[in-house]
Amino acid sequence: MPSAITPVTDIDPYEVYAIRFAHHPAQRRSNNFIGGDPHDAPMPFDYFVFALRGPGGLFVVDTGFSAEVAETRGRQFLRCPGEGLRALDMDPARVDHVVLTHLHYDHSGNQELFETARFHLQADEMSYATGPLMRHKVLRGGYDPEDIAATVRKLYADRLDLHDGDFALAPGISLHRVGGHTRGQMVVRVMTRAGWMVLASDATHFYENFERRLPFPWVENVAATLDGYERLSELADRDELVIPGHDPEIMSRHPAATPELDGIVARLD
Repeated sequence: MPSAITPVTDIDPYEVYAIRFAHHPAQRRSNNFIGGDPHDAPMPFDYFVFALRGPGGLFVVDTGFSAEVAETRGRQFLRCPGEGLRALDMDPARVDHVVLTHLHYDHSGNQELFETARFHLQADEMSYATGPLMRHKVLRGGYDPEDIAATVRKLYADRLDLHDGDFALAPGISLHRVGGHTRGQMVVRVMTRAGWMVLASDATHFYENFERRLPFPWVENVAATLDGYERLSELADRDELVIPGHDPEIMSRHPAATPELDGIVARLD
């Protein structure tokens, strides 16, 4: 059962990093907004995993996908997410917790990298991704059955916690179900030196989806997506501390973790 989210003062902040591991250059503006866009210019996708380091240990938000999946899906694979973590002196085998914001293929692959971590997922997402609605091709297209099977195996190995709504994962880190993109879409709220930040994952694919309150077309529930934007604003201290799931602007709005990691890892806090 989830624990209550209670206000906490004097929380030590976390370092927060965005690790860019893949790219999709063919995406256009008309594909990224419900109703399209009159300016059909290129608007490519980036793919990220996020790392949090602080008083509660080492946390990873989403796990990306492999080079083999990138080839199958027509994506440009840049590096293994584990390589990005190791560049930050973070050993994937020593990660304490992995949060799967949802189970789409680009967020739940590579689980084998995290040999000892405890995994976290919304119960609604597991039910949705393994339930009768997956008979519809358009709904299951974002899922990879191998990733679903790996997640189920975590449950049977007592390494997966299924949450029902909000959950306090550690002092300064909490999980929040918003739905919309998928039935169990979850976001992560984290205390940073800049204030409360929200790693929104696919609750908003781009900054512009959130800023314009105009959803990305691939959503399970449009109304829940719009309500989710309001929830993101409530959870973050400022709207600029809402971090989208796929926007290449993450790398330009935030400094590189080190000069050598320019274009590879951005420091978000």
